[in-house]
Amino acid sequence: MFVLDIPGYGLLELEHFVTDFSGTLSEDGIIMPGVKEKLNELARKLKIHVLTSDTFGRAREELQGINCIVHVLEGEDHTAQKENYVKGLGAERVAAFGNGNNDSRMLRAAKLGIVVCLGEGCSRKTFCASQIFVASPIDAIDLFLYPKRLTATLRV
Repeated sequence: MFVLDIPGYGLLELEHFVTDFSGTLSEDGIIMPGVKEKLNELARKLKIHVLTSDTFGRAREELQGINCIVHVLEGEDHTAQKENYVKGLGAERVAAFGNGNNDSRMLRAAKLGIVVCLGEGCSRKTFCASQIFVASPIDAIDLFLYPKRLTATLRV
């Protein structure tokens, strides 16, 4: 559980960290350096869920050794699937992290939406659905490992 009362913003009581994989935790299907260790550190505070369309077919392999639930999406409308997954966990207890168009509704549904911009870029739609923009997955994870960063960004 992660609890933080941010002046002027409100109380965050989070249980889940839901993240995309391709373009968010990885580039070209390869997880970014240092992300595995950071995710395992974060897993001591929040349950980590990786929702992915698995564009490069490497997500399960790349995420081995990380304390997380990996859910590879199938069928159509991955945007709705991601949103429904967050709602099923209890959206008020979720921080969501993504970059692509299919992450926009997931970020909007979550209590806290964070968009990352790696080499793949981030979609305008998802950028507008987020509360925070970061330059790397490590920056996003560190917001929860060093919570005063969240306070500094979100306080009113």
